[in-house]
Amino acid sequence: MKILVDENMPYARDLFARLGEVTAVPGRPIPVEELDDADALMVRSVTKVNSQLLDGKNVRFVGTATAGTDHVDQDYLAQAGIAFSAAPGCNAIAVVEYVFSALLMLAERDGFQLTDRTVGIVGVGNVGGRLQKRLEALGVRTLLCDPPRAANGEPGDFLPLDKLVEEADILTFHTPLYKDGPYKTWHLADEALISRLKPGAILINACRGAVVDNAALLKCLEAGQKLSTVLDVWEPEPDLNVALLEKVDIGTAHIAGYTLEGKARGTTQVFEAYSAFIGKPQQIALDTLLPAPEFGRITLHGPLDQATLKRLVHLVYDVRRDDAPLRKVAGVAGEFDKLRKHYLERREWSSLFVQCDDASAAALLSALGFNAVHHSAR
Repeated sequence: MKILVDENMPYARDLFARLGEVTAVPGRPIPVEELDDADALMVRSVTKVNSQLLDGKNVRFVGTATAGTDHVDQDYLAQAGIAFSAAPGCNAIAVVEYVFSALLMLAERDGFQLTDRTVGIVGVGNVGGRLQKRLEALGVRTLLCDPPRAANGEPGDFLPLDKLVEEADILTFHTPLYKDGPYKTWHLADEALISRLKPGAILINACRGAVVDNAALLKCLEAGQKLSTVLDVWEPEPDLNVALLEKVDIGTAHIAGYTLEGKARGTTQVFEAYSAFIGKPQQIALDTLLPAPEFGRITLHGPLDQATLKRLVHLVYDVRRDDAPLRKVAGVAGEFDKLRKHYLERREWSSLFVQCDDASAAALLSALGFNAVHHSAR
C-alpha cells in the first residue's frame, strides 16, 4: 500500500508508515508520476485536488490536513468513488491566537484598550466561535455575522453584515470561500464594504485571500482611507500583490494556523480517518508527538492587565516575527512557499505554564487558553 504525503506535514512520515509505504512529495506541484501507483494521498491547502490530478489513478482516499477544503473538488471525489477526509478545527486555536497577537500589537502601537473596542466576527465556526469566547472572556464586546448558521436556527445573536460594518471597530473574517450560491463569500469585503468601515477601523483576513477583494482594498488604502489592515491570506497566492503588502500594517504568508499543535492535529486527524478507512483504526494522543515547550514556567504577580497579557502572548508568539520576513522576499518567485515550508516552530498559549498569585488572573488566563494555576504566596 503506497501513501503519498505532503513533505511539509509534520509527523506524517512516521505515522503513516504504520499503515503502509510512505513517499513524501512536494505539495505544489504534486509529482504526477508518483500518483501512478499510489493508494492514498495526503495534502495541504497548496495542492489542488481534482479530476486533472487524479483521473485514471488508483487513489482511493484523499486526506487534507487542513480545516479548509476549497482546494479539493469534493463532488469529483464522490463521483469517482474516492473517500475524503479533512481536519476541521485543527488550526482554529492557532488562528485565534494569531488574531490576538496582531490586535495586541496594534493596541500597544496605537494606544487603545481592546475592552474599549467592538469586534465584528464574520463567520462563527471553529475559528470565529473560539475567538468570540476568548474576546468575551477578556470583556470585549463582539458582534456576530453568520447567515448560514442564522438560517439553520443555530443559537447565537447573529446580525446582518451591514450592522457589523456600521458598529465594529475591528472586523475580522473567518469564513470558508464560496464562489457562488446563496452564501457566497468571494469578495465579501468589496470596495463598497471597505469604504464604509469606521475611520481608524481594523480589518483582518485570516481565512481565504479572495474573501477580501485585494484590488479594492489597495484602492481604498491608496486613496488614503484611515484603516489598519492585517492580512495573512492573499489574492492570489503565492503571487501576492506587493503594492498591497507595502500598505498593510501586518502581512504574513498564510501561516496564521501554523502552530506545532495545529499542524499535528491536522496530521493526526487525517491519519485516524485513513486508519479507520482501511480497517485498522488507531487513535493518537497529541502530547505523545509534541516536544517540550521552550518556556517551562512563568510566575505572574498581581492582576492581569492588557500590557501584561500582551507580554505573555508575545512571549509565545509575536506576529511581527512573520511580518518582516515576508516583506524582505515579497515578489521573489518561490519565496512565499519557502517561508511556509521552513516556518519556525511556533507553539500555542497552552504550552506556557503560568503560576499566578492572583486568583482572578489565573481564572482569566485559563479562560483565554493558557495553562494557568493560582498559587497564593505563603
